[in-house]
Amino acid sequence: MSRQDKTIDIEGIIDIPDFKTLLKKQGYSLAGNHSAVKTCLWLARSMKNEGSCYKSRFYGITSHCCIQMTPTLVCNQRCLHCWRPTEIDVTMPTDWDSPVEIVGSCIAAQRKLISGFGGSAPRERWLEGNEPKHAAISLSGEPTIYPYLPELVEEFGRQGISTFVVTNGTNPEMLKNVDPSQLYMSLDAPDESTYIKTCLPESPDLWKRINESLHVLKNKETRTVIRITAIKGLNMFDPAGYAELIKKAKPDFVEVKAYMHIGFSRRRLPREAMPSHGEVMAFAKDIAHNIGYDIVDDVEISRVVLLQNMGLKKLQCNFL
Repeated sequence: MSRQDKTIDIEGIIDIPDFKTLLKKQGYSLAGNHSAVKTCLWLARSMKNEGSCYKSRFYGITSHCCIQMTPTLVCNQRCLHCWRPTEIDVTMPTDWDSPVEIVGSCIAAQRKLISGFGGSAPRERWLEGNEPKHAAISLSGEPTIYPYLPELVEEFGRQGISTFVVTNGTNPEMLKNVDPSQLYMSLDAPDESTYIKTCLPESPDLWKRINESLHVLKNKETRTVIRITAIKGLNMFDPAGYAELIKKAKPDFVEVKAYMHIGFSRRRLPREAMPSHGEVMAFAKDIAHNIGYDIVDDVEISRVVLLQNMGLKKLQCNFL
């Protein structure tokens, strides 16, 4: 019996017969055969005109018009800080849905998920939410595993939806071919040993691919962002080491964001691993100093600091 077939007992949730049932209990909506959609806290707040995600402040997205989705739940890392249930194996699909099918299924799933706001949110905002403007391809799993990711990005674009692709950087060949509105790459370690300890990759060779992806980012025409999840006591050291890696990519922006003690990560890391905003700011300043970037913004409630490469031209932030 595989791990996926066993009864799941995670975070006090017992007698869940399978992974899909667990996902539904966690608020995911399955879309097609292998994709998923989930609304976030900031969509709910934005829908009620009670605040927006830091990405709204940094990059101009409209939080209540954003689909948080993934084309695959499969991942090749089991990061300690991930809020997803990485303890559970996910079977690799043998038959992939088309980009057209995925986009249609995700929009339908999003509309169903926000249907409850029709009576509680301002009607104008609810109607806006039913016509999504952005897709954050980052919900769960590693999106570059989906073999038609470039075509998926293009299909969202054909429907007037901008795209943020968030990748762990382990598939450099795919990164060469995908051109979303913004390409995020996670960089959660300054060296290989810290990477293996923090991200638990399925193969140590993935560190070499991450380094290849950094070079790929340098040559991308689309806007690029390196995102560091800062975990106290685990990877918040050696800012010069991070800087040497970031210099390979020369991204437009670097986000330094605190690990948040939420979801399934609470089984793997203590609450003390969550740094304060002040600690994130100090760490970000050290990195900025080493790469010659400027700190241009921060959002304390999200414990995130934004660094910008002032020497590049791709700095227009509006995705409306």
